[in-house]
Amino acid sequence: DVLGSRGLGDVYKRQIWKGGCLMIACLKGTLIATSLDAAVIDVQGVGYQVLMASKSLARLGMPGDTVRVLTHLQIRDDALVLYGFLNQEEKDLFLRLVSVSSVGPKVALAVLSTFDPGDAIAAIVSQDLSAIQRVPGVGKKMASRIVLELKESFAGEGQPRGSEVFQQALNTKKAVLEALLSMGFTSEEAGLSLKGAPEEASETVLLQYALKRLGK
Repeated sequence: DVLGSRGLGDVYKRQIWKGGCLMIACLKGTLIATSLDAAVIDVQGVGYQVLMASKSLARLGMPGDTVRVLTHLQIRDDALVLYGFLNQEEKDLFLRLVSVSSVGPKVALAVLSTFDPGDAIAAIVSQDLSAIQRVPGVGKKMASRIVLELKESFAGEGQPRGSEVFQQALNTKKAVLEALLSMGFTSEEAGLSLKGAPEEASETVLLQYALKRLGK
Protein backbone atom coordinates (compact mmCIF):
# COMPACT_ATOMS: atom_id res chain seq x y z
CA ASP A 1 0.00 0.00 0.00
CA VAL A 2 1.74 3.16 -1.23
CA LEU A 3 -0.20 5.36 1.17
CA GLY A 4 0.43 3.13 4.16
CA SER A 5 -1.84 4.02 7.06
CA ARG A 6 -2.44 7.51 5.68
CA GLY A 7 -5.52 8.32 3.66
CA LEU A 8 -5.64 10.05 0.29
CA GLY A 9 -6.70 13.27 1.99
CA ASP A 10 -3.55 13.30 4.16
CA VAL A 11 -1.33 13.12 1.09
CA TYR A 12 -3.17 15.91 -0.73
CA LYS A 13 -3.25 18.09 2.38
CA ARG A 14 0.54 18.03 2.47
CA GLN A 15 0.82 18.72 -1.26
CA ILE A 16 -1.77 21.50 -1.37
CA TRP A 17 -0.48 23.37 1.64
CA LYS A 18 3.22 22.83 0.93
CA GLY A 19 4.79 26.27 0.64
CA GLY A 20 1.62 27.97 1.87
CA CYS A 21 -0.31 27.45 -1.38
CA LEU A 22 -4.01 28.24 -1.22
CA MET A 23 -6.67 25.77 -2.38
CA ILE A 24 -8.85 26.20 -5.48
CA ALA A 25 -10.93 29.39 -5.05
CA CYS A 26 -12.70 29.56 -8.42
CA LEU A 27 -12.96 27.93 -11.83
CA LYS A 28 -13.48 29.49 -15.26
CA GLY A 29 -13.97 27.31 -18.28
CA THR A 30 -16.41 25.62 -20.63
CA LEU A 31 -19.53 24.02 -19.20
CA ILE A 32 -19.57 20.42 -20.41
CA ALA A 33 -22.68 19.06 -18.69
CA THR A 34 -24.93 19.38 -15.67
CA SER A 35 -26.84 16.85 -13.60
CA LEU A 36 -29.29 17.24 -10.73
CA ASP A 37 -26.54 18.16 -8.28
CA ALA A 38 -23.34 18.85 -10.21
CA ALA A 39 -21.69 20.52 -13.17
CA VAL A 40 -18.66 19.41 -15.17
CA ILE A 41 -16.45 22.32 -16.21
CA ASP A 42 -13.56 21.96 -18.66
CA VAL A 43 -10.62 24.14 -17.65
CA GLN A 44 -7.81 23.88 -20.22
CA GLY A 45 -8.57 20.25 -20.96
CA VAL A 46 -9.23 19.12 -17.39
CA GLY A 47 -12.83 18.34 -16.46
CA TYR A 48 -13.76 19.34 -12.91
CA GLN A 49 -16.92 17.97 -11.28
CA VAL A 50 -18.41 20.66 -9.07
CA LEU A 51 -21.30 19.97 -6.71
CA MET A 52 -23.81 22.83 -6.67
CA ALA A 53 -27.29 23.79 -5.47
CA SER A 54 -30.08 23.09 -7.95
CA LYS A 55 -30.98 26.81 -8.08
CA SER A 56 -27.40 27.64 -9.04
CA LEU A 57 -27.26 24.91 -11.67
CA ALA A 58 -30.46 26.21 -13.24
CA ARG A 59 -28.83 29.64 -13.65
CA LEU A 60 -25.35 28.47 -14.61
CA GLY A 61 -25.80 28.28 -18.36
CA MET A 62 -25.95 25.79 -21.20
CA PRO A 63 -23.33 23.23 -22.29
CA GLY A 64 -20.72 25.04 -24.37
CA ASP A 65 -21.04 28.29 -22.43
CA THR A 66 -18.04 29.85 -20.71
CA VAL A 67 -18.84 29.89 -16.99
CA ARG A 68 -17.14 31.01 -13.80
CA VAL A 69 -17.93 29.61 -10.36
CA LEU A 70 -16.51 30.31 -6.93
CA THR A 71 -15.45 27.09 -5.23
CA HIS A 72 -14.80 25.52 -1.87
CA LEU A 73 -12.54 22.47 -1.77
CA GLN A 74 -13.26 19.83 0.86
CA ILE A 75 -10.44 17.40 1.54
CA ARG A 76 -11.61 14.00 2.74
CA ASP A 77 -9.64 10.85 3.40
CA ASP A 78 -11.02 9.22 0.24
CA ALA A 79 -11.62 12.16 -2.11
CA LEU A 80 -11.26 15.84 -2.94
CA VAL A 81 -14.71 17.38 -3.36
CA LEU A 82 -15.38 20.73 -5.03
CA TYR A 83 -18.49 22.74 -4.18
CA GLY A 84 -19.47 25.58 -6.51
CA PHE A 85 -21.31 28.88 -6.14
CA LEU A 86 -22.48 31.59 -8.50
CA ASN A 87 -21.59 34.43 -6.14
CA GLN A 88 -19.98 35.27 -2.81
CA GLU A 89 -23.36 35.40 -1.07
CA GLU A 90 -23.98 31.73 -1.81
CA LYS A 91 -20.47 30.73 -0.76
CA ASP A 92 -20.58 32.71 2.49
CA LEU A 93 -23.92 31.19 3.47
CA PHE A 94 -22.66 27.68 2.64
CA LEU A 95 -19.60 28.15 4.84
CA ARG A 96 -21.70 29.53 7.69
CA LEU A 97 -24.09 26.59 7.47
CA VAL A 98 -21.40 23.90 7.49
CA SER A 99 -19.96 25.54 10.62
CA VAL A 100 -23.16 24.56 12.47
CA SER A 101 -23.04 21.34 14.48
CA SER A 102 -24.36 18.34 12.49
CA VAL A 103 -24.88 20.40 9.31
CA GLY A 104 -22.84 19.02 6.42
CA PRO A 105 -22.31 20.14 2.82
CA LYS A 106 -25.32 18.13 1.59
CA VAL A 107 -27.71 20.01 3.87
CA ALA A 108 -26.01 23.34 3.14
CA LEU A 109 -26.55 22.81 -0.61
CA ALA A 110 -30.16 21.77 0.08
CA VAL A 111 -30.68 25.12 1.82
CA LEU A 112 -29.29 26.94 -1.24
CA SER A 113 -31.50 24.79 -3.47
CA THR A 114 -34.58 25.78 -1.48
CA PHE A 115 -33.88 29.48 -0.80
CA ASP A 116 -31.95 32.32 -2.30
CA PRO A 117 -29.30 33.39 0.24
CA GLY A 118 -31.24 36.45 1.37
CA ASP A 119 -34.41 34.45 1.99
CA ALA A 120 -32.48 31.86 3.99
CA ILE A 121 -30.87 34.58 6.11
CA ALA A 122 -34.26 36.20 6.70
CA ALA A 123 -35.71 32.88 7.87
CA ILE A 124 -32.78 32.39 10.25
CA VAL A 125 -32.86 35.92 11.67
CA SER A 126 -36.65 35.84 12.14
CA GLN A 127 -36.37 32.32 13.66
CA ASP A 128 -38.90 30.95 11.16
CA LEU A 129 -38.43 27.26 11.92
CA SER A 130 -41.29 26.14 9.68
CA ALA A 131 -39.65 27.81 6.68
CA ILE A 132 -36.26 26.27 7.43
CA GLN A 133 -37.86 22.84 7.81
CA ARG A 134 -38.97 23.01 4.17
CA VAL A 135 -35.38 22.16 3.32
CA PRO A 136 -35.07 18.42 2.55
CA GLY A 137 -33.27 16.66 5.38
CA VAL A 138 -33.86 19.40 7.93
CA GLY A 139 -36.13 18.60 10.87
CA LYS A 140 -37.17 20.74 13.80
CA LYS A 141 -34.07 19.89 15.85
CA MET A 142 -31.65 20.83 13.08
CA ALA A 143 -33.63 23.96 12.16
CA SER A 144 -33.48 25.07 15.79
CA ARG A 145 -29.74 24.47 15.89
CA ILE A 146 -29.18 26.51 12.72
CA VAL A 147 -31.16 29.41 14.16
CA LEU A 148 -29.45 29.18 17.55
CA GLU A 149 -25.92 29.16 16.14
CA LEU A 150 -26.32 31.66 13.28
CA LYS A 151 -29.04 34.21 14.08
CA GLU A 152 -26.81 36.55 16.07
CA SER A 153 -24.00 36.58 13.51
CA PHE A 154 -26.38 37.36 10.66
CA ALA A 155 -28.26 39.98 12.67
CA GLY A 156 -24.96 41.62 13.60
CA GLU A 157 -23.84 41.85 9.98
CA GLY A 158 -27.13 43.21 8.75
CA GLN A 159 -28.61 42.26 5.40
CA PRO A 160 -27.35 44.12 2.35
CA ARG A 161 -30.77 44.53 0.74
CA GLY A 162 -32.74 45.08 3.91
CA SER A 163 -34.38 42.58 6.24
CA GLU A 164 -37.86 43.91 5.49
CA VAL A 165 -37.46 43.10 1.79
CA PHE A 166 -36.31 39.57 2.55
CA GLN A 167 -39.10 39.01 5.06
CA GLN A 168 -41.70 40.26 2.59
CA ALA A 169 -40.39 37.88 -0.07
CA LEU A 170 -40.51 35.01 2.42
CA ASN A 171 -44.08 35.87 3.45
CA THR A 172 -45.15 36.01 -0.19
CA LYS A 173 -43.76 32.56 -0.90
CA LYS A 174 -45.43 31.17 2.21
CA ALA A 175 -48.77 32.61 1.10
CA VAL A 176 -48.41 31.06 -2.35
CA LEU A 177 -47.47 27.69 -0.84
CA GLU A 178 -50.58 27.78 1.33
CA ALA A 179 -52.71 28.67 -1.71
CA LEU A 180 -51.30 25.73 -3.65
CA LEU A 181 -51.94 23.37 -0.75
CA SER A 182 -55.53 24.58 -0.56
CA MET A 183 -55.88 23.71 -4.27
CA GLY A 184 -55.04 20.10 -3.49
CA PHE A 185 -51.36 19.99 -4.43
CA THR A 186 -48.99 18.14 -2.13
CA SER A 187 -46.28 19.92 -0.13
CA GLU A 188 -43.63 18.41 -2.42
CA GLU A 189 -45.42 19.55 -5.58
CA ALA A 190 -45.92 23.05 -4.18
CA GLY A 191 -42.30 23.36 -3.11
CA LEU A 192 -40.91 22.13 -6.44
CA SER A 193 -43.20 24.43 -8.41
CA LEU A 194 -41.57 27.49 -6.81
CA LYS A 195 -37.96 26.46 -7.42
CA GLY A 196 -36.21 29.10 -9.50
CA ALA A 197 -39.11 31.55 -9.09
CA PRO A 198 -38.37 35.26 -9.70
CA GLU A 199 -37.02 37.03 -6.63
CA GLU A 200 -39.32 39.55 -4.94
CA ALA A 201 -42.19 38.80 -7.33
CA SER A 202 -45.74 39.57 -6.25
CA GLU A 203 -48.02 36.89 -4.87
CA THR A 204 -50.04 36.84 -8.11
CA VAL A 205 -46.94 36.47 -10.29
CA LEU A 206 -45.56 33.70 -8.08
CA LEU A 207 -48.86 31.80 -8.15
CA GLN A 208 -49.02 32.05 -11.94
CA TYR A 209 -45.43 30.84 -12.17
CA ALA A 210 -46.15 27.85 -9.92
CA LEU A 211 -49.34 26.88 -11.74
CA LYS A 212 -47.58 27.07 -15.11
CA ARG A 213 -44.89 24.69 -13.85
CA LEU A 214 -47.57 22.39 -12.52
CA GLY A 215 -49.26 22.39 -15.92
CA LYS A 216 -52.42 24.13 -14.76
